[in-house]
Amino acid sequence: MAEIGENWERSVLEKLALEGIKEQRRARRWGIFFKLLGFAYLTFLLAVLFDWHRADALGGTKHSSLVDVTGVIDAKGGASADNVTNALQSAFKDKNTQGVILRVNSPGGSPVQAGIIYDEIQRLRGLYPDIPMYAVVEDICASGGYYIASAADKIYVDKASLIGSIGVLMDGFGFVDTMQKLGVERRVFTSGENKAFLDPFSPLQPRQVAQAKELLGEIHQQFIEVVRKGRGKRLQESSELFSGLVWTGAKSVELGLTDALGSVDYVAREVIKAEQIVDYTQKENIAERFAKRFGAGVAQTLGLGASAAPRLR
Repeated sequence: MAEIGENWERSVLEKLALEGIKEQRRARRWGIFFKLLGFAYLTFLLAVLFDWHRADALGGTKHSSLVDVTGVIDAKGGASADNVTNALQSAFKDKNTQGVILRVNSPGGSPVQAGIIYDEIQRLRGLYPDIPMYAVVEDICASGGYYIASAADKIYVDKASLIGSIGVLMDGFGFVDTMQKLGVERRVFTSGENKAFLDPFSPLQPRQVAQAKELLGEIHQQFIEVVRKGRGKRLQESSELFSGLVWTGAKSVELGLTDALGSVDYVAREVIKAEQIVDYTQKENIAERFAKRFGAGVAQTLGLGASAAPRLR
């Protein structure tokens, strides 16, 4: 009987201990939940305060409007056509905007995204002819970045900025010899003879190479025409100007690719004559950044990588 009593007591103690552990876990989970809830609430309040501050900055004061084009120009990044055009629309529509400054720090990117931004700048300048627009380059304004900047009235640079790279790029790798050495057989089935266009695991086809070069040449010519239209007689044309070379800011002024040395503050103060600067650049919030990174991670897991495409870089 004593043994039975001891077993019963042990069983009760074990159950009580387990219940205590479960209760601690529940309390810990609720604690984490409320901490996250508090963090989300604080983030919301900060966002609201930021919007109020921005609204105050816009209220009735004449200013220079700033829009950033930073990083690679593509549909999923901060320098996407959607982000940049929406920011430009807000800047031009504001009745207190005295001039728009496009600050460029970009090595280039998608010719389509750059073209959409360029076309929207042309449209907005037609709608608001009294609002001047200036591009200001800090570190780099190459390829697609320069494509966009050429739509401005004038382009200001630092003497050490990198300018140019007027060309189009399509790159990739070839693994045919490697696969042969490893004894790997490529199996690809298509419903069109050129559907596996420039497949990196298959030998190059002369017809496909010729088609790629023709495609790149056509886009390159579009780029050249945009630059000539934007720069006009200021451009000192030469055989190397559209070859993809890059120049310093100081040299780019000599070549007519840009107009003068100057920073954002200089242009706002001395050129636009509205020293106060209001930033219209669209910034991603935490949720948007997380969603994009999560989506990219899922795509990589599923093997949904982007195929090679022409880039203004």
